[in-house]
Amino acid sequence: MEEPSPLQAFRRVCNLRMLAGVYYFCLLYAISRTLTWYGESDGGLPAALFDLVRFSRQCLLTGLTLLLTVALAEALLAGRRWKLPAALAVQAGAVALGAALGTFLRYQVATMDNPGVRLKAYWVVSTIALWALLGGMAYALLLVSRAQRAGREELTRLFREREALKTQQTEAQLSALNAQIEPHFLFNTLANVKRLYETQPGRGRDMLVALIAYLRAALPGMRRHESSLADELELVRHYLAILQMRMGERLSFDIAAPPELLDARLPTLVLPTLVENAIKHGLSPLPEGGRIEIRAGHTADGGLTVEVADNGQGFGTASGGAGVGLANTRARLAARFGDAAALELEAAQPRGVVARVRLPAEALA
Repeated sequence: MEEPSPLQAFRRVCNLRMLAGVYYFCLLYAISRTLTWYGESDGGLPAALFDLVRFSRQCLLTGLTLLLTVALAEALLAGRRWKLPAALAVQAGAVALGAALGTFLRYQVATMDNPGVRLKAYWVVSTIALWALLGGMAYALLLVSRAQRAGREELTRLFREREALKTQQTEAQLSALNAQIEPHFLFNTLANVKRLYETQPGRGRDMLVALIAYLRAALPGMRRHESSLADELELVRHYLAILQMRMGERLSFDIAAPPELLDARLPTLVLPTLVENAIKHGLSPLPEGGRIEIRAGHTADGGLTVEVADNGQGFGTASGGAGVGLANTRARLAARFGDAAALELEAAQPRGVVARVRLPAEALA
C-alpha cells in the first residue's frame, strides 16, 4: 500500500468526520458532568444550561487541541520509516502536548469570564492526566482501526491477485488440454485419409475434399477456448462424412439440434472428441459397424444437454470413460463451468453407449 504524504496523513486525522466526533464526545461528556452538577446546584435549570455551554466550550478546546497535535504527529511520521520506540515517543508526546495546550487554553478562556480565577496545581495535573488518557485511548483506537482497514485492503488485494492467477492458470490449463486433443484428433483423421487414398483413389480424392472442408471449419477455432454448438456440430458433420466415405454402409449418423440452441457456448472440440471415442471404441471393432446419433435439447432447469449415442459394442472392451480424451473433456468442462457441467456415460439399449454433456443455463447466455 502506498505511503501517504504528510498533507494526506494530516487530513486523515483532521477532517470533518473527526471534528464531528470530537464535538459530540465533548458534548456528551459536558452533559454528563452538568447533570451531576445540577443535582448539587441551587441555581436551577438556567444555571445548569449555562454550565453546560461553558463546560462544552472548555472540553471542545482541549479536544480540538488534541486532534490538531495528533494530526501534526501523523504528518511528521508520514513517509518516514521510524523505529517503533521513536514513533511511539512522537505519538505519546503529541498526546501529552495536546492535553497540556488544551488545559492552558481552557484556563485562558476561563479567566476572560472570571479574571479572579487562580490556577491550581491539582486542577492542572488532573486535567492534563484525564485528557492525556482520553486522547491516548482515542489515538490507539484510531491506529487499530487504521491497521484493520489496511489489513482488509491487503486481503482484498491478495484475493484479487489470487483470482487473476486462477484465471491465468485456467487459461494455461485449457491451452495445454487443447494441445493434447488437437493432434490426437487430426492425426487420426489424416491417417484415415491416407489409408483410403491408397486403396481407393477416387474415394480418397472425395475424402480429401471433405477433409479440406473440415480443416477450413476447424483451424480458425483451434486456438480458442470456447466454441458454439453450431461450430461443434459442423466439425462433427464433416468428420463423420469423412469416416462415412471410408466405412461405407458400416456407418450412418444423424444430427438433431433445435435452432435456438445453436448459439450455446462450450469448450472447443468437446463433441468431436466424443464422436471419435464412439467410433474408435464402439463401432470400429464391429464388422457390421453401426449408427451414431447426436441430439441436443433443453434440461428441466433451463440448461443444455448434448448426447452422442452409438449402438456399438458398449462397455465390454471400451475404456469405460477413463480415456485421455474423455478425462481432458471433463477437465475442460470443469475449468469452464465448474460443478455446473458434467460428462456422463451410460449404457444404451439394446447395446452401445450414450455420452451426455450437461451444461448450465450460463452456456446459453
